[in-house]
Amino acid sequence: MNHSILSNGLHISYCDTGKGNTTLLFVHGSYIDKTYWNKQVDYFKPAYRVITVDLAGHGESGKNRESWTIEGFGDDILQLIRELKLKNVILIGHSVAGDVNLVAAAKDPSAMIGFVGVDTFKLAATALPPQFQEQIKTIKQNLKTDFKNTNEQYAKMVLLTQQTPAVITDRIVKDYRNAYEPMGGPITNQVFDFYKKEQELLPKLHFKLYLINVDYMPTNEEPLKKFPGNGYKLFHLPGTSHYPMIENPDLLNQALAEAIMEIEQTRKS
Repeated sequence: MNHSILSNGLHISYCDTGKGNTTLLFVHGSYIDKTYWNKQVDYFKPAYRVITVDLAGHGESGKNRESWTIEGFGDDILQLIRELKLKNVILIGHSVAGDVNLVAAAKDPSAMIGFVGVDTFKLAATALPPQFQEQIKTIKQNLKTDFKNTNEQYAKMVLLTQQTPAVITDRIVKDYRNAYEPMGGPITNQVFDFYKKEQELLPKLHFKLYLINVDYMPTNEEPLKKFPGNGYKLFHLPGTSHYPMIENPDLLNQALAEAIMEIEQTRKS
């Protein structure tokens, strides 16, 4: 069942399922919604309290916000944690939600015990190479003039492959084309430059950084050896897309279970 809280004047929609001493808080990436985590909810709810949330401007959350920032999303996650009085929270963030959760964890980690990223921080705290800078500039310009088609092409070129099952490709393309443009433009622009903020926040992360990344696009581990303040552990998943929660849910669930177990054991030791 859907519920909502008020954060910075906006209704934030969430689902709250299961019971347990540990809370798994799943945060989705750009332009999708909390239903992408349905297979994870079903898997973990027998042993954990599981919460999924629609970021502002996504899914069933409100859209009437004057300023759209990744930091604002992070504040919404903190407001949800505080409003529900959550304890022993493991943040689990896909894609840009890695940055959203990083903002939240840096501001107030008091209710948190762990941090897991799903297909994120593949080039952590590092600018894209110079040969890609012109492409980024073009994408930013095209978002202003042809948001829907620019989003679709970005998804097909960067987030999906020709081997991605059609049902997944169709779902992603539809969500990217239908994204809320007043939110999507500013957030996508920030994503390209957020590596500077990662340089500042990753060293301050109070937890070991667990990453579960899909090998369709490799993870550069050199920045991960440098920036996270408490080290990292990388799980490699096979796959053809940026969306393991719907492409390979069983494999993702197994990796998540291992990361969660390690986090809980570390906390008890």
